[in-house]
Amino acid sequence: MKNLQISSRGKITDIKIFVLCLSAVFAAATVLSICVGTVRVTPAQIISVLFSGERSTPEARIILYSRLPRTVACLLAGAGLAVSGAIIQAVLANRLASPGIIGVNAGAGLAVNICFAVGAVSGWTIAGMSFLGAMVTVLLLAFVAEKTSAGKVTVILGGVAISSFFTAISEAVVSLSPDVGLMSSDFRVGGFSAVSSARLLPAGILIVIALVLSMLLGNELDVITLGDDSASGVGMNVRRMRSILLITAACLSGASVSFAGLLGFVGLVVPSAVRKFTGSESKVMLPVTAVAGGCFVTVCDVLARIIFRPHEIPAGIIMSFIGGPVFLFFLFRDRKGQEI
Repeated sequence: MKNLQISSRGKITDIKIFVLCLSAVFAAATVLSICVGTVRVTPAQIISVLFSGERSTPEARIILYSRLPRTVACLLAGAGLAVSGAIIQAVLANRLASPGIIGVNAGAGLAVNICFAVGAVSGWTIAGMSFLGAMVTVLLLAFVAEKTSAGKVTVILGGVAISSFFTAISEAVVSLSPDVGLMSSDFRVGGFSAVSSARLLPAGILIVIALVLSMLLGNELDVITLGDDSASGVGMNVRRMRSILLITAACLSGASVSFAGLLGFVGLVVPSAVRKFTGSESKVMLPVTAVAGGCFVTVCDVLARIIFRPHEIPAGIIMSFIGGPVFLFFLFRDRKGQEI
């Protein structure tokens, strides 16, 4: 018993150290994201603009109308996609599931391209349609998995098939409407160079609401991971709760995709990395995953701005370069071949 208590205290200490380090990275990444760009600004200028009410200088306009919305977009998209991935992995009982792999992002992307094609480009329309596309995808996959009693690998393969199908339709829309191709070129890779406050606001509201809901449903998510029989045994309506959780995940990923584009690896790598430090208990893992996702996306966006300065590349390219090797590291770290 004494050894167990010592082990438990040690685990709590490790989590606290990890959260402290992550908080420091979060703060540094946020400040760097506002400072770095074609025109450099200093932290002192940021503080002056935010608290003095000065709006007339070029630096103030850059901070308020370009850097600040972009930084907030990075943090929200990272948090939304990472928590969405964590929820999907728990509900589908598969650590390899993520919004990008199982087609959720592709469904949201198809909905956004359709909005571009018909000229419906208002912030609320794009955010709502993106959420609808993501929700249809995730519910379709969950329905197929339940009706066919599909195994974990089959669920992933089914998601890949759905993703390929929706991607093909999106490419057809782009091919038939060249204007859509011009509007969605950065969208298909994922990036934040064209983020505006008008487009960010509605999606940001949806992400914040869904994040709060996901935190409130942390205990239910933990019960779901025990299996349907165990969840039903404690009085849970498993089908309804699974649907609520998947709709929440779809809202997070769909709203994120609506302004950030088809970012990859965030919902796959970040939850897996965080789980190594915090364990799988949702009340700890989900908030930390949200912060870590925001950090990851913000750091990638900063690197996308400075690596080839004065040229800027989409942040999604940096995420793929970092996320691919990191995911392979987690995949093969366990030499016994156990699931990550």
